[in-house]
Amino acid sequence: MSPANRSPEKPGPRDKRLAEMLRVDHAGEYGAVAIYRGQRAVFSSLPHKEAVAKKIEEMEAGEAEHLKTFDRLLIARRVRPTLLGPLWSAAGFGLGAVTALMGEKAAMACTEAVEDVIEKHYGEQAQALDADEPGLAATIRQFREDEIGHKQTAEAAGAAEAPGYGLLSRAIRLGCRAAIRVAEKI
Repeated sequence: MSPANRSPEKPGPRDKRLAEMLRVDHAGEYGAVAIYRGQRAVFSSLPHKEAVAKKIEEMEAGEAEHLKTFDRLLIARRVRPTLLGPLWSAAGFGLGAVTALMGEKAAMACTEAVEDVIEKHYGEQAQALDADEPGLAATIRQFREDEIGHKQTAEAAGAAEAPGYGLLSRAIRLGCRAAIRVAEKI
């Protein structure tokens, strides 16, 4: 069989794992932008919440830059995005809007919980990528630092003082971990 008639080789386990990582990271940044948009939709409509709306807008801008990077990486590495993009958009916006309607501290508790999961997730990924993909590992480490900054902002704004913080935080963390597993495959 001539090379032109051969089907392309199946990706190896390392290629498959890298594709899963990129798909999850893209989905996560997509979801983060949606969460902040939901929060901002609530706070921007309330004149006395201008300061928190501005803070959320700044964090959203950081996530949007991360998303652009993963958009480019998906194209360059020929990785398909998650098929659940519309669900992530609706769920993220809904989570953001609901936590904002619960108040500033609940919105910050949402940010703190999401960023805590992502910080750990990015740390594990960067370590796994160090040997074979040092440039990508460095990018992910930088994004991890940005996520830590968002988490610290949320903590400083009183995330732990949100009504029902323990339950809210656990539920959001569980949802984030589940979304990571689903986005790897679908």
